[in-house]
Amino acid sequence: MLTALNSAVSGLDAYQEQMDIIGNNIANLNTTGFKSATGNLADAFSDTLHAATAATGTDNATNAMQIGTGVNTVSITNDWSQGNINSTGLTSNLAINGNGFFVVQDPITGAQYVTQDGTFSINATGNLVTSNGMLVLGNATAGSPPTGAGPIVINTTGMPPTSSPTATMLSYTINTQGIVTVNLSDNTSFARAQVTLQNFTDPQALASVGNNLYSNMANAGGLAAPGTPGSDSLGTIESGALELSNVDLSAQMASLITAQRAFEANSKIITTSDELLQDMVNMKR
Repeated sequence: MLTALNSAVSGLDAYQEQMDIIGNNIANLNTTGFKSATGNLADAFSDTLHAATAATGTDNATNAMQIGTGVNTVSITNDWSQGNINSTGLTSNLAINGNGFFVVQDPITGAQYVTQDGTFSINATGNLVTSNGMLVLGNATAGSPPTGAGPIVINTTGMPPTSSPTATMLSYTINTQGIVTVNLSDNTSFARAQVTLQNFTDPQALASVGNNLYSNMANAGGLAAPGTPGSDSLGTIESGALELSNVDLSAQMASLITAQRAFEANSKIITTSDELLQDMVNMKR
């Protein structure tokens, strides 16, 4: 009975964690670039009442007799499948159609992170930044194609000698390969920078640090250097669009009901074990 009681307690803990995971998924239903998570369960260590024995002489082999001691959450995995891409009409908003992550940098600490949230804008100094001020990295030196890794700045620096020295920036575009083309007031244009992407052999090793950012890139097995969108199994970039959360609300609600019923069943085991223990105590009377 005590084993059943302890097993049920482990079940309550495990299914509470399941509900926590599902609750976080549902809470991020409308979070740009969010990837849903799943908790994976495994049975706990089993008490061996009788060890298995091999056949000897006239004695037959015997199987082990074991009673499990409950359940544990052994891992939490993210579903890295792509969410739907939604048009926003804002050029600086970027979505990845396929594999890959944007690489961003904290302007204060210099620490780098990756994200699939392309809610970018241009700040007062011309830097392409995330919604929380992180610098978007890529090939930052103007050219065809742009070169030199660094923060992406969208301005007239590096315009060709054929352009008027007094020309100003009228607009810019970002193509599927991430190349930022600046259009000048004298009707000329040039490739100012390029948004690059990073990919990983084991994205499950990435660690969420909040604000749609992930760290622990070294352990996730990233490319030696961020690559050109559309090459090396990397996806392409869609400007004026954002990738939505990949949370399937119907599936999450079904999982929530399953976890709730499992939690209730384990609580019933605790109640029943308590009643049996109470009966044993009352036997003395």
